[in-house]
Amino acid sequence: MTAPGPSARLVLASASPRRLDLLAQIGIVPDAVDPAALDESPLPRELPLDHAKRLAEEKAVAVAARHPGCFVLAADTVVACGRRILPKAEEEGEARHCLALLSGRRHRVIGGLCLITPAGRRVVRTITTAVAFKRLSEEEIAFYLAGGEWRGKAGGYAIQGFAAVFARQITGSYSNVVGLPLHETYGLLSGNGYPCLESASCRGQD
Repeated sequence: MTAPGPSARLVLASASPRRLDLLAQIGIVPDAVDPAALDESPLPRELPLDHAKRLAEEKAVAVAARHPGCFVLAADTVVACGRRILPKAEEEGEARHCLALLSGRRHRVIGGLCLITPAGRRVVRTITTAVAFKRLSEEEIAFYLAGGEWRGKAGGYAIQGFAAVFARQITGSYSNVVGLPLHETYGLLSGNGYPCLESASCRGQD
């Protein structure tokens, strides 16, 4: 197989190393990484699903303007407890509050995806994964906070790290909880003309 041509250039509108790693897992390496750097604050009364969808679309639109003629993929991950959108914890107090709220409860991880094609077609998807946490002890929360994995993570935890022991049940896409739903991402790209298999084959020959 030949490498994808110039029209198949893929730009990832995210600085997340987790999303890069997940794409690499299925043999896709973006030609460029260009974060949108938008204000990600929820709008007043904005519901979690609407928030994830809006941010993914706004990121893709902003980055596509800088990369005409490319595929532009953007994503956003929202952790929601009921109607509440949990923050991407930057302070230990935020992370502690999130973990205490999630302890012994079910919550949702909502992934928003937006792809803009070289022809300018815009496709938006949302994916929801249900996660149930065991009841966390104060010692477990303190141990997790001390490790620092929570920093910058939606809901104050990273499922691919030690927090995996907190999740007693995951219903739906695991990779969505990590940061990018691979099944849906692959379908979105391949269904809109990006040569996923050619890209993966070429990467495997490097």
